[in-house]
Amino acid sequence: MADRKQINFTIVPGDETPAEGRTYANFCAVAHTPFDFTLTFCEVPPLSEKEIREAEQDHTVHAPVRAKLVLPVQFIPTLIAALQENLEVFTESHSGPVPPPRAPRKGGPVH
Repeated sequence: MADRKQINFTIVPGDETPAEGRTYANFCAVAHTPFDFTLTFCEVPPLSEKEIREAEQDHTVHAPVRAKLVLPVQFIPTLIAALQENLEVFTESHSGPVPPPRAPRKGGPVH
């Protein structure tokens, strides 16, 4: 069996934009198995008074799924490190830490 040669390289995302373009999400649910992590990205729009009343009763808000990513466990530490590094750069260039989410309206649901 021939010796395998190791090659180091950097992956650069292409410039092409997918047909559907960018996808906005303001909520992410995280689940895992022994083999992978699933990130489910949703868009939670502002709630109507009716939706708030319904959420108060069953304590749930249904939000449309915009994307679902399944990532191997081995990828997660690198993803966390990249997010932390980018958050630090963002914080430095935008004069301070990211503000916490706004408090829910009084009597409104917590997403």
